[in-house]
Amino acid sequence: MLKVNGLCKYFGGIKAVDGCTFNVDRGSITALIGPNGAGKTTAFNCISRTAAPTKGEVWLDGERIDHLRPHKITQRGLSRTFQISRNLADMTVLENVICQSKIGGWRDLMKPAMSTQEIDKAMGILDFLGITRIAYEDGSNLSYGQKKLMDLAALLMSDPKIILLDEPAGGVNPTLLEEIVGHIRKLNDQGMTVLIVEHNMDLIMRLSHRIVVMAQGKVIAEGEPAEIREDPLVLDAYLGGVLEDAA
Repeated sequence: MLKVNGLCKYFGGIKAVDGCTFNVDRGSITALIGPNGAGKTTAFNCISRTAAPTKGEVWLDGERIDHLRPHKITQRGLSRTFQISRNLADMTVLENVICQSKIGGWRDLMKPAMSTQEIDKAMGILDFLGITRIAYEDGSNLSYGQKKLMDLAALLMSDPKIILLDEPAGGVNPTLLEEIVGHIRKLNDQGMTVLIVEHNMDLIMRLSHRIVVMAQGKVIAEGEPAEIREDPLVLDAYLGGVLEDAA
């Protein structure tokens, strides 16, 4: 479904992402992992076009998307979350979710701010995630974990084909972590393709079908969890060893 080919993002002389190439199979849960500073979130930013890549290509369902603006990429079925919630604090959870509705064009300007159909759809998503009780809470009143769930709900409002989750388990308690894992599994069982960045290796090993490992802006390994767990190059990167030229 998603093909990343030779993706690069340079900040002056710093090569945050340097020739990153990998694929995400349709219907899979693929993890993008690596030590701090490996370039994972920068790669996410380039794929979703919240940052413009220096060079390289990103393809979604056979269409090249790296030249598109972020809202156009969302319209084509790719949506993402961020490490830190970007909710609108002066709006309710329901309003935050409905903000992510697909836009049909200028005719939408004539519709109510929240249509009955949008409210029903948003409430259905909140029910799926088990958070209907906070639908009318202001975003500023939520706990960190509740904000993570609200971000996931907002993501689903745009009817994505593939979702990019940037550290969905970061900073949440163990009980909520298991809830989030369960939600991701259910979405995947329903056909959703998932690309996830996460530092919790136990979660990644339990959840992922395939793992892509980055270090110093490059992809250094790919494979199933059992393969990655034993890969000496991966262990070297995580233990702070010198990254050898994989070539």
